[in-house]
Amino acid sequence: MMQAVVSHGPEKYALETVPVPIVGAGEALVQVEAVGICASDLKCYHGAAKFWGDESRPAWAETEVIPGHEFVGRVVEIDDVAAARWDVGVGDRVTSEQIVPCWNCHYCKRGLYWMCGPHDIYGFKRRTPGAMAEFMVFPADALVHKISSDLDAAHAAFVEPLSCALHAVERGCITFEDVVVVAGCGPIGLGMVAGAAAKSAAMVIALDSVDHKLDLARRCGATHTFNIGREDAVTAVRELTGGLGADVYLEASGHPSAVIQGLNLLRKLGRFVEYSVFGSDVTVDWTIISDDKELDVLGAHLGPHCWPSAARLIESGRLPMADIVTHQLPLADFQRGLDLVGDGSSSIKVALIPG
Repeated sequence: MMQAVVSHGPEKYALETVPVPIVGAGEALVQVEAVGICASDLKCYHGAAKFWGDESRPAWAETEVIPGHEFVGRVVEIDDVAAARWDVGVGDRVTSEQIVPCWNCHYCKRGLYWMCGPHDIYGFKRRTPGAMAEFMVFPADALVHKISSDLDAAHAAFVEPLSCALHAVERGCITFEDVVVVAGCGPIGLGMVAGAAAKSAAMVIALDSVDHKLDLARRCGATHTFNIGREDAVTAVRELTGGLGADVYLEASGHPSAVIQGLNLLRKLGRFVEYSVFGSDVTVDWTIISDDKELDVLGAHLGPHCWPSAARLIESGRLPMADIVTHQLPLADFQRGLDLVGDGSSSIKVALIPG
């Protein structure tokens, strides 16, 4: 038996004693070392329509599921087939991409696995129980990566949000001359700052309402920071760009006001990349996108093909991981962890440490 957090629906999560999962053919049993709490975990917990449905869409999340899709652990049981497929063995530190593709749908057959039709992500579906537990199983269809044993476990688990941030950066098609604005300096936003800086953009401007997060953004590579509680971001960006506006806007805050802000501070023919999961609908004047500026508005989802790069970036020591991972809590304190993520002012990345 093992300890695990189990979701029974919105705001009905409980720490329970459940059986250790049984590993099947071509799978791996992994002892979880650390699991991060994502903003999407919090929104699922609070019942956002994205997860539990509304009058226009069915529920996607399922009940009786162990949450957690940002994780790292050690292989404790694996057969020869899985070991050969993933090039891992007992004792290796591993992570798995958050989505377990079906490999048979329209998207998977075309190599677009991160948009898989069934869309089974760890921690939301019964087929893919997550990592808020002492042990978990990597299914045979999973995408698995090794990660350095020299890292703190909670730092290693940051590979998941960082891969997502790097994918958003790639969607922005950033060039050397671009002025890039990142809205929100939480885990994803800080990763976007680091990724945009790695692209050698002309300016990387970070926006947030919390000063210590802006300080971290500078340490991650931001050339300019603005506290939106004290300064008007649209005016500040226009002043920096001779009235032109930003070339690329990466939205990572999840606040509806940040969408309007981005549309207003982009130049004509700019690129808007949306990554956040919103807790409610967002309404904007679409005329800005079309007739006013002819913007490219792009979505970004998960972190396809970015996991090895994210791991290398963490392993390089260039990110201030000790200050990004602000809290490491025992699994039993999962509710406090969710509350810290919800508060947002005193935490950046919160990790649970099972066992």
